[in-house]
Amino acid sequence: MHDALTPPFDTKIAVLVRDDLAAWQRLNVTAFLASGITAASPHLVGDPYADADGTPYLAMLGMPVLVFAADAEVLRAARERALRRELPVAVYTADMFATGHDEANRAAVAAVAGDALDLVGLALHGPKNAVDKVTKGARLHPATIG
Repeated sequence: MHDALTPPFDTKIAVLVRDDLAAWQRLNVTAFLASGITAASPHLVGDPYADADGTPYLAMLGMPVLVFAADAEVLRAARERALRRELPVAVYTADMFATGHDEANRAAVAAVAGDALDLVGLALHGPKNAVDKVTKGARLHPATIG
């Protein structure tokens, strides 16, 4: 029997969000980062939904997204571990809160060396054991625990 924290999948999606953000920022960062994983891995998207009346709904990721809270140091370390393991990573930096569109977001990231990014979130997808090692030090986000 599997629960939401131990899905019956060979891979795992994890989003780490800095623990000192306002609630709206945590939600915004999580949504943006999940979209990065989806864009990079369209094979993770399931089939479209429909209700009993036949109303169609969009397809979504076909596996759980585990959301973790972490401080800035844990985020930096997770980024480094993910890159060493050559896992795909999406990042969100504090500078991106001041931008208004995608091109400006990319410019904000491009203006800073990777090890100096002021990370407020990151997302990754990969083999479960690798993702577990990358997220070491992070804790499940309190809002995700029943």
